[in-house]
Amino acid sequence: MSTPNLFNQFEPISTKQWKQQIQFELKGLDYNETLVWESPEGIKVKPFYHNDETLSNISTVAPKKPFTIIQNIFVHDVRKSNARALDTLQRGAESILFTFENDSVSVEQLMQNLPLQNITYYFHLPFLSIDLVNTIHTFATKNNATVYTLIDPIGHLEKEGNWFENLEKDFEKLNAIASKTSIPFLTISSGIYQNAGANIVQQLAYTLAHINEYFNRIPAINQPISVEISVGTNYFFEIAKLRAFRILINTLASAYDHNLECHIIATPTKRNKTVYDYNVNMLRTTTECMSAILGGADGVTNLPYDALYHKDNEFGDRIARNQLLVLKHESYFDKVNNPADGAYYIESVTEQLAEKALELFKDIEKNGGLISQLIDGTIQRKINESAHKEQELFDSGKEVLLGTNKYPNKNDHMKNDLELYPFVKQNTRKTLIVPIIEKRLAEKIEQERLSQEQ
Repeated sequence: MSTPNLFNQFEPISTKQWKQQIQFELKGLDYNETLVWESPEGIKVKPFYHNDETLSNISTVAPKKPFTIIQNIFVHDVRKSNARALDTLQRGAESILFTFENDSVSVEQLMQNLPLQNITYYFHLPFLSIDLVNTIHTFATKNNATVYTLIDPIGHLEKEGNWFENLEKDFEKLNAIASKTSIPFLTISSGIYQNAGANIVQQLAYTLAHINEYFNRIPAINQPISVEISVGTNYFFEIAKLRAFRILINTLASAYDHNLECHIIATPTKRNKTVYDYNVNMLRTTTECMSAILGGADGVTNLPYDALYHKDNEFGDRIARNQLLVLKHESYFDKVNNPADGAYYIESVTEQLAEKALELFKDIEKNGGLISQLIDGTIQRKINESAHKEQELFDSGKEVLLGTNKYPNKNDHMKNDLELYPFVKQNTRKTLIVPIIEKRLAEKIEQERLSQEQ
């Protein structure tokens, strides 16, 4: 005896029927004014989404493997960094991201006894050294290791205001590296856009223009590229952001006949993190890591809850790592490929973000490209405008950070706990461009509270 399909007993309900019922329940209130809100990107968010609404055939390329848990390690003392990497890998980390202090680091010593099978290592170089990249290439080839070298002269220009040397010499070195190494060497440090206050459409468009500068200026590039993305607090929009980025980068690469793998490294934003009531940062980073994973990040490196004001410490790192371990091993976030597929809301936002970002990208290219607009200050001005709007929402209480501008704990004192300076640092110097400045929403209110502590 066959079992009847329960769903066949119910007539499907169309979008029009749902709207009619909602309008009836509103008892005369306007549907659009009451239930539809507009995001900072100009996307109108509806109260419901239905499969009979026309959507483009969105196709996002999911990572080949589940996300990996990445541990950041700053390399000052090679032996200590090596020991910390060994310990971290034994305690749940699955990849290591080393940030080099200078080009005198011994790669062989740093990697001594570290497992190389099924482990990805990232070497972030805040300088440009052909010799060091060659050394890393030799090590990776000899040991059959999976290695990414993270170099981004444009990102350096945006953050510091100057090239490593100048545009011509920096790209001359990059072209030399591209012709000599088979390992990935190029990264796009796009997190600076989010942390400085750019909205999601701007983040996507600027990242795409950032990549396009490299495609234009490094003809020999055929290695995978990595993109470092900061993930904000708008849960579904951030999922859609990563998915939209996959669509955009595939579209751009196909225009150059590139078939390059794009490797996304995601980390929570600093923009909404706070010094006071700092434990709430763990809640914020958890949802942001969830967005990163569901959006299709290849690797996620979490931000410790005390990263703003404490130096690297074992406890903060362990908690940050355990957040990702819980998501992976207890919440099974690595078990489903492309879990956001078929979610009409996310699909709709993904499509709209991609369309708006592509339009802005074309406008940037029509007006000379990213570097040209950085030099004339257009990019910085647009980011500042977006950041100012968000800051006004925060200052007025419309954008809430619990424990800071809503329900603050007046007995919370932090002055004696600050090992690091958690605010924008003033560094007057001559620069080619006005740097893009990362700034948190809570800085002003926190400085006022610190000045009033006894």
